[in-house]
Amino acid sequence: MTPSAAPACSSSPSLNVTSIAVTATAKDDVHVPVEIVSEEEMAFLEAALASTRSLLSSSPSPFFSSACSSASRFALLSPLPSVVSHSCRPRSFATTPNIEDFVPPRSSLLHRFRFGRGLSVTDIIGTEWCEKQMELALIHGKPKRTVAMKAGSDRHGQLEKEVVEKVEILTESVEEYWAIQLMNFIVGAHQLLFEGLTRELPVVGIIEDTWMVGVIDEIRLSRDEDTVCTFLVDTKTRYKATMPSEAQRRNARLQLMCYKYLWDNLVTTSFPMEEFFDHFKLNHLYILPGDVKEHIASLGFDVKMLKDVFTYFQDTCCMLSSSHEQLLLRYELQSDHSLLGEDSFLYDAGWFQKQIQKCLEFWLGDREASFVSDDEKWKCNFFCRLAWTEAVTDKGGASGGSVLAMQRAK
Repeated sequence: MTPSAAPACSSSPSLNVTSIAVTATAKDDVHVPVEIVSEEEMAFLEAALASTRSLLSSSPSPFFSSACSSASRFALLSPLPSVVSHSCRPRSFATTPNIEDFVPPRSSLLHRFRFGRGLSVTDIIGTEWCEKQMELALIHGKPKRTVAMKAGSDRHGQLEKEVVEKVEILTESVEEYWAIQLMNFIVGAHQLLFEGLTRELPVVGIIEDTWMVGVIDEIRLSRDEDTVCTFLVDTKTRYKATMPSEAQRRNARLQLMCYKYLWDNLVTTSFPMEEFFDHFKLNHLYILPGDVKEHIASLGFDVKMLKDVFTYFQDTCCMLSSSHEQLLLRYELQSDHSLLGEDSFLYDAGWFQKQIQKCLEFWLGDREASFVSDDEKWKCNFFCRLAWTEAVTDKGGASGGSVLAMQRAK
């Protein structure tokens, strides 16, 4: 990926910033979609780093005068809405995507289940794990969460609480929802710059002409006199005291590469704001309600409309640098959170592109869902072809229970 020109940064007023995490609840009468990632030119990176170094000096700008000594973020009760453009066709990793001419077929899974919402990083790794399993989950519903799955989510929540405090906010519109998400990115980025660490950071962007969203587990900042390096980290929990299989590592690596791609595009290219507003049907002049403005004002940000939040969002992206090519996966034992091992690996742009394109072929209906290979059929703990064929062709209507039982063995 070769970045386009970095976004211009507007001047910012003096702010009294602390980090926020928001929990938003959508009212019944408002539909908030439920859901719930290239090597960069070093010469280009210097421009972003120059701005960052000035902020990290011994005399920080008033813009961040009191940031992140005690982090608190808005905690969204409703999941981050995945948003996909109405025009998504995987063809190339273009720097400046032109997705206006591409429309997913009405029969595609993307149109049927993610229209107007988009794909999440969770969708991508679920597809890579098993396309047929993903297809059945979309059609018949997701399986019940296992104890292991809940333990993993709980651990992420514990890690997040170590660095942020959540404040619940009621949202009544998609505009308010996105205002909160963008503020969570802003204050998380401020925390990263001043404390060197932030967690559960929401990101949004375009991969292969498709809008995608994700939440980065952990970002670390390492700096010395001359350089500033941003590192992406993801923590996985294990029920047994063993390191994961190669298939599990591959899936986790893809997830972290998705996050890197989304992060790097946010901080090194101009965010397609008009396309974003258009695809998500957002009114940039939407006036934010009192409680939302009040909480944002308590952080030192003067906002009235959604477009004001976007101004701060763009300013923040200008201060950040692309992430290091080295990515890190940490594996912990669920019972005591002891470290089992780490998987440090390099971002592979070619491999990542192939994986994304393969996943999007499935979502766009270019081909039928693939079965896992014979050496990975342990993923569903059944002989894959037989189990899936019976579930799909059952004339009596395969019950969700039968499909879910297969999926729970994941």
